[in-house]
Amino acid sequence: MMKMQHTFIALTIANLALLLFVVAQQVSSANAQRELPVLRGRALEIVDSEGRVRASISILPPGPSQGGAEMSETVLFRLITERGRPTVKIGSSEPHSGLSFAGPTNTKDTYVVLEAKGTTTSLKLRAEDGREQVLRP
Repeated sequence: MMKMQHTFIALTIANLALLLFVVAQQVSSANAQRELPVLRGRALEIVDSEGRVRASISILPPGPSQGGAEMSETVLFRLITERGRPTVKIGSSEPHSGLSFAGPTNTKDTYVVLEAKGTTTSLKLRAEDGREQVLRP
């Protein structure tokens, strides 16, 4: 009978030690999770339920632009319509940054561009019928 009591006491102490160990692990794990994780990568794309890219953030390498001028490395954020047209763009590079809004899918010359280049700034407004206004300080 006495042997059985010692066994129960030993098991109770072992269970209590195990419980304390598990609780300590949970507390330290909860403390470690207070810091939010960082998402890191070279680009980010957000897609809709049909798999179409609707927003993206990417880094464009330096190189020639469409007009032939040399471009610096640029970070570009795009918001894209369901038809695939990037209608909002925010770009940033060392010498130049800007924000543009394009018209709907069936337009090609309707846009607004807000730009800071070097020490100058401008706001360009253009309508599909060709009317254009550029504001500079």
